[in-house]
Amino acid sequence: MMRSLFAGVSGLRTHQTKMDVIGNNIANVNTVGFKSQSVTFQELLYETTQSASGPNGDTGRGGTNAKQIGLGVTQGAINTAITTQGASQTTGNPFDIRISGENFFIVNDGSSNFFTRAGAFTVDSVGNLVMTTNGYKVMGWQPDPVDPTIVKQDTVSPIRITTPENLSVPPSPTTYAMASGIIDKHNKSLNAQGGASYNLNFYDNLGYAYAAKFSIEIKDADLGQYTITLKDIMNSEGDSIVPEGSDITDLVDFGTDGRSDLQYDKDKGFFINVNGTHEEIDVNGNPIQVNNLTTMMHFKTPAEGFQYANGADLGHFSDVEIDFSTTNNYDNSGTSTFGMDAGDAEGNFAGKQMGNMTGVSITTSGMIYGTYDNGDKKLLGQIATASFANAAGLAKVGENLYEETLNSGVFDGIGVDVTADGGSMSTGVLEMSNVDLSSEFTEMITTQRGFQANSRIITTSDTMLEELVNLKR
Repeated sequence: MMRSLFAGVSGLRTHQTKMDVIGNNIANVNTVGFKSQSVTFQELLYETTQSASGPNGDTGRGGTNAKQIGLGVTQGAINTAITTQGASQTTGNPFDIRISGENFFIVNDGSSNFFTRAGAFTVDSVGNLVMTTNGYKVMGWQPDPVDPTIVKQDTVSPIRITTPENLSVPPSPTTYAMASGIIDKHNKSLNAQGGASYNLNFYDNLGYAYAAKFSIEIKDADLGQYTITLKDIMNSEGDSIVPEGSDITDLVDFGTDGRSDLQYDKDKGFFINVNGTHEEIDVNGNPIQVNNLTTMMHFKTPAEGFQYANGADLGHFSDVEIDFSTTNNYDNSGTSTFGMDAGDAEGNFAGKQMGNMTGVSITTSGMIYGTYDNGDKKLLGQIATASFANAAGLAKVGENLYEETLNSGVFDGIGVDVTADGGSMSTGVLEMSNVDLSSEFTEMITTQRGFQANSRIITTSDTMLEELVNLKR
């Protein structure tokens, strides 16, 4: 039989393989995270009918080349354009995530890890972050048990978002407050009977809200001295927790920083010079200026037999340090701007009630945070990624998944931060297929013509064989 006949058959088979790859590319033109493939051909075999010979000095004859007849074509390689980024599709879904760079998401089917570029995720009924297509769990790192504001980069484990422990955050008590602003001695409220009233809102250890009601009266306007007195403590319903007829000083005592102008007793109240600074004498007898005025409002255990009103339990209260260092006594056209607010200047230590989860956000590094209605923000974990020395060596296993091979490099079980390689994550966006239709259609034309040409080899060879058979006639 003629060699050309078999060469033509190999050409048909190889071009059919190439057409299969092209067809798969076009079929997956809208598949999330799909990476297109291409076929490289190579020569099949050669039959050597005469070997090459070298020049012969004795005979004076020159050398001759080998005589070889090719036996067809075969596929050399099927390459995946795995490092070529696909286009972006905006979805608005916060759990749709796109990786820029060459890393892969790590997912697990319950026993084995796989790798994918398809970031279409969702949260299942028990709070796991999973692939929407097959339910494989997205892997990452958990918050560090010692410092929950950072993650512990260890062996990857499933990322859980809406678990019972993540759906809420505990309350915290108020431990610091600032009394600040201007007190103007000409303010009419200060001169009224009982003085001006101010409330300090705070939380106990269980997140219950209370208000400490203070009054400020002029003690000595010329010296800038005022009496600050705690009048009452009320719950969130506006009801006093101090039983009628009880002495409020049985509930609260005021510690001071030892300065002479910071004094409190049950009869005189709490005295403070609100001139911004006051003089003290140092160890050498020289006057110094001090403006760090603070006091402590401490909820103590009252004397035996004291009954709380309206369900209050002061055993859940914490010390509240009140800072008066930014209170000043200035002429402000009769207007006082004094106020008392929980927390420091940055809002820390203000306390808060229990918070319920209201949303989830994912940063460019894959850090997942829960947001809560009390203003808290909690780290829930971080999505880890895998990086390979030869990503093109990964094997496709279907369902937008890859697995490692001997030529791809080995996943170490821990992974890397996506930003370590200059990549990032974007939420509400998916990476689409990187199939280039114009290129695929061009390849399809050349493949069709190649297939057609190889079919002509077979028909022509058949005609030649027919002529050979007809010689017998």
